[in-house]
Amino acid sequence: MIEFKQVTKTYDDEDYIALNDINLEIKKGEFVSLVGPSGAGKSTLMRMLTKESLPTFGQVIVDGVDLADLDKSDIPMLRRKIGMVFQDFKLLSNKTAFENVAFALEVSGVGEEEIAEDVPQLLSIVGLADKANHFPSQMSGGERQRLAIARALIHRPKIILADEPTGNLDLVNSYDVLKLLWKINELGTTIILATHDREIVNTVGRRVITIEKGAIVRDQQGAGRYII
Repeated sequence: MIEFKQVTKTYDDEDYIALNDINLEIKKGEFVSLVGPSGAGKSTLMRMLTKESLPTFGQVIVDGVDLADLDKSDIPMLRRKIGMVFQDFKLLSNKTAFENVAFALEVSGVGEEEIAEDVPQLLSIVGLADKANHFPSQMSGGERQRLAIARALIHRPKIILADEPTGNLDLVNSYDVLKLLWKINELGTTIILATHDREIVNTVGRRVITIEKGAIVRDQQGAGRYII
């Protein structure tokens, strides 16, 4: 599903190395926790999967496609395969929960009939069927994050990238979001969870990849743990 081959990313005339000789393979249907301190390179690695950031050297392959060979016109199709969930939700404050999810379909040219069918289904999946007409300001942090996940699922992506999705949440809401990501993974979607929350990682109990100073220093297959 995902492969990094000798990927290096440098900035400022190669004075700063964000990623250093990354070799990584993530298989279809895996749930991977990507851990490490702030500035370790987690977000840079994830941005490469959507071609928001390009490697200085090496190859990034997603779903069998070398992203270096991907034309600019094909990038939107790549990004429909990948759902993004962020720490700060990135919801539209002037739109209701229904409208936030529907907007992602509208910009893709989906018709009103399909929107009317798909959006309620997604809101139900994330436990927000009764919040369809609520604005983000009327929702709790956990509800807003679940709404963000619903939006990320709208194109039925093969991959979900969750970048610190529980960073602004309390413990109870963090576990609600985690359980939802588990559910999505069980349906076959590949999940990459970037976090520095040791308790969340250890609760997930799946593969753990540790990045420090742009390099992979540990790759624990199976029931990995966040080791500091």
